[in-house]
This record gives sequence, C-alpha cells and structure tokens, in this order.
Amino acid sequence: MKLIIYAHGFNSSSSSYKARLLAKLIREQDSKVNFWCPNLSHWPKEAVAVLSHKIKTCCINDVVIVGSSLGGFYATHLSEKLGCRSILINPAITPHIGLLNYVGLQKNLYTQEEYEFTNQHLNQLEAMYIPELKNPEKLFLMHTTGDELLDWRVAVKYYRASKRLLVSGSDHGFSNFEDYVDIILSHVGGAPSSV
Repeated sequence: MKLIIYAHGFNSSSSSYKARLLAKLIREQDSKVNFWCPNLSHWPKEAVAVLSHKIKTCCINDVVIVGSSLGGFYATHLSEKLGCRSILINPAITPHIGLLNYVGLQKNLYTQEEYEFTNQHLNQLEAMYIPELKNPEKLFLMHTTGDELLDWRVAVKYYRASKRLLVSGSDHGFSNFEDYVDIILSHVGGAPSSV
C-alpha cells in the first residue's frame, strides 16, 4: 500500500486547504493510497522526528512526502537522509534565513496555538539545510511563478537536477492546486508522466 505524507508549512496544520483537498481526492480516486498529515510541532527537530518515525515504519519505496513551503524543506531533508521520494510545493530552501523576521511571538493560523519563535528554531533549521543535493532524482519540484513569498528562480537553481513543473501565476498558497493533484497522484506510482 502506497503512503502519501503531507508536510504542511510554517504556522499551518492538517486543516490547510491543500492538505484537506489532497486527502479528499485521494479518498475519492485512489483506494490503493493511504494519506497521513500530522499537525507538526513548531520545533523543527520534533517535526522531522515525527515524520521520520512514520517513514521508517513503511517500505521506503512506497512513501511519497508532499511538502509545502517549510514542509517542502522538511521533505527535502528527509528524502536526502532516508531515500524516500518527495513532491515539493513552493518549498522553502533556506528557512533559517527566510524566517529571521518572524522571530518573536507567533500564532498558528489554524490551531490558534501561540508560541515564541526563537533563534533556537532557526539554529535547528540551519542544521537541516543541505547545500548540495545528492539525490535530486528523488525530488519533484512544483512551483508557482506568482509566489509572493518564495522566488521560483531560486528553487529552480537549487533543484536544477530534479524534475519540475512550473505553474504560471498563482500564489504561495497555490490557489489552483486542485488542477494539479492528478500529477501528484501519478507521481506516487512512479515518475510523473505529464512532465
């Protein structure tokens, strides 16, 4: 049985638009795929530990992580460390730099949990950063060119040896995500045939 793990982004949760849509469409379209989307800790080490534990309970070839934004950073890290495949949606590449301005009090948009985002969070993220990918063939980049938070050109350069799909326009939240779910589902069975 194949398993799709959805790793949500910064201050997001399993209730996000993309997570709910993906879960719904998998239930409706593919009975041979399981879906799992935990609410990840705001602590990077804890978030990655939860994901890693789940992956290690499965056959590595049956697991695909779909990571959005910060979840894409986690997915990249886990693919490099564990060898599973990942689909990266508008992924953060250097969140230890990109989230510098977020140090201070934070509130999760979905759970309403309040917490202090600190330099320790940034240090944990920096420790997970992989400057040069060793297994780019395990990664599939999906990036919108209209992303207002993350530059798609930076992602294309970083994932230059990976398969990719650039979506013209849209936004960081990937508001037309529904139109591309079939590509994700095809990737679960192997390399995506439509790119």
